[in-house]
Amino acid sequence: MSYRETDHLRVLIANERKDRLALVAPIVVGLGHEVIAREIEVSEVGAVTARERPDVALVGLGESSQHALELIDRIVHEAACPVIVLLHTRDPAFIKEASKRGVFAHVNDADVEDWQSSIDIVLRRFAEYHDLEGAFGRRAVIERAKGVLMERHAIDETEAFSMLREHSRTANRKLIDLATAIVDGHRLLPQQPRR
Repeated sequence: MSYRETDHLRVLIANERKDRLALVAPIVVGLGHEVIAREIEVSEVGAVTARERPDVALVGLGESSQHALELIDRIVHEAACPVIVLLHTRDPAFIKEASKRGVFAHVNDADVEDWQSSIDIVLRRFAEYHDLEGAFGRRAVIERAKGVLMERHAIDETEAFSMLREHSRTANRKLIDLATAIVDGHRLLPQQPRR
């Protein structure tokens, strides 16, 4: 996932209070974005997030901080988009809890001028986060493939990586694709006795 323009985003808004949803939606539209879902129910927000795949979610703190935290949990669990918390009053304890659950930012719902800047920053950080997550995942697969080659060929780590890299070049395959094939298929290969 890479950073993309933030001109027209698909936005999910969530709050336990319908009146707050009604206030937030026109602001989002006024910023040039589309409100694709308005959600109140914790039990529904995860499925809506998975189905609609919003670019960003705005979760407002309503009457119950627990309700808002549960909304955040469900959206973050889907890992579909970053979450920004909308606050109408200062609440450091809530922000601390929300940060533990994976929100990327918070804005005061009275400072509408700051919303777009916050969205831009959040989307950049979210893209960077996913890029890093992907890089770490690829690195882990390559390390596992090297381990399989080391065990099967009784070679050291440097030789295993050289073998991977050379085969990647000669077969004209991406290193990660080759490593994935080795990791996925190594249990099917016969055991080689160590020398």
